[in-house]
Amino acid sequence: MATENSILEARAIARHVRVTPMKARRVVDLIRGKNTVEAISVLRFAPQSASEPVLKVLESAIANARVQADKTAERFDERELVVAKAFVDEGPTMKRFRPRAQGRASRINKRTSHITVVVAPKPTSTNGGTR
Repeated sequence: MATENSILEARAIARHVRVTPMKARRVVDLIRGKNTVEAISVLRFAPQSASEPVLKVLESAIANARVQADKTAERFDERELVVAKAFVDEGPTMKRFRPRAQGRASRINKRTSHITVVVAPKPTSTNGGTR
């Protein structure tokens, strides 16, 4: 007996992405809670450079949901998925040094990100919205 929302949530993670976490979080905040079709169109036209890796992770999460639905022989519709969770964690920082005046050196931090996107079916409210 398959229920209406029996597709479990699917996720995708991109690790060690060479985008600073602060810049990636600005992009991820644009798509959190949105329909996947709408989120893809927002990311395609976002001017930030971090939107490309976030778009790849979102498309990978949708593909993972499709594979999950195929394994359980369930109906799959990409338009019914929403971005349930999306977050960016800080990855390892590459430390580089740049020569400065009078024989000194200054450190340059090249930060990386771990981008995680979770897609799930649209939640259906059964109680009518009031408690």
